Amino acid sequence: MKHTLRIATRKSALAMWQANHVQSLLLEAHDDLEIALVPIVTKGDRILDRPLAEIGGKGLFLKELEYAMLNGEADLAVHSMKDVPADMADGLVLDAVLPRANPFDALVSRGDCLLADLPPASLIGTSSLRRRSQLLALRPDLEISDLRGNVDTRLRKLDDGEYDAIILACAGLQRLGLGERITETLQPPDLLPASTQGIIGLQCRQDDSLTRSLIEPLADADTMVVASAERAVAQVLEATCQVPLAVYAVLDDGVVTLKSVVSTPDGKTMVEASGQAPAADAVALGKQVAADLLKNGAGSIIAAL
Repeated sequence: MKHTLRIATRKSALAMWQANHVQSLLLEAHDDLEIALVPIVTKGDRILDRPLAEIGGKGLFLKELEYAMLNGEADLAVHSMKDVPADMADGLVLDAVLPRANPFDALVSRGDCLLADLPPASLIGTSSLRRRSQLLALRPDLEISDLRGNVDTRLRKLDDGEYDAIILACAGLQRLGLGERITETLQPPDLLPASTQGIIGLQCRQDDSLTRSLIEPLADADTMVVASAERAVAQVLEATCQVPLAVYAVLDDGVVTLKSVVSTPDGKTMVEASGQAPAADAVALGKQVAADLLKNGAGSIIAAL
């Protein structure tokens, strides 16, 4: 008899793509499995008229998915890792992450204008304090305005002339087959991504040994190493999307290199820290970099927010 695995997912096009992707990987790995998707509308999807930082942060995109698992209505949730708070709900684990896609931010502009070539006072749409602060550090002459909604909604607002350019995640655009909309990839040293950007995570109940064993073949060990390092920084800083934190780790030949920045929302003050460590010490490295950030003045920036 086939086992049915129920996957909780948001209803947005990107979330559904991620859930369907995980579904196909699981069906490839297991012959005796059936999968049912459980689409859920989250609070973050319902409240679109206020900045995320005002209404509780990115965790609002997964609370209902977590409840569905804890209530026994679903067995597995598929998340964009950057939406998952460093401290998760009790009773849940994040055992597996998929190989990381493009971790960087994308500039999508009208007329294919590069960031350096945007005229002064151009209006840029983003709801991320991290993106806002790093953009203003590079181009203090730009105007930044909040932009909420799914990928299609954001692109439509750009195309309708409400913005001169918008910032989205490269991974989301590429997964939806919209990679050709990317005008410019914004990457280090100019712009550091959000912690775990481009990574899909699989979350389930801690006591659900069957689901944990089913997702094991999908787990990418190298991506888990960099995710652990990046999440450790966010955890120490108790970072939510109210904190302009950028953090990026790379694993090369068994060594993790981690760089992180905390900045004021106006981009005028930036505190940086970085370090290297063996893969086995990824979490300790993240904690050390976070401690260095605090020592260098990040604490006062966070307190002011």
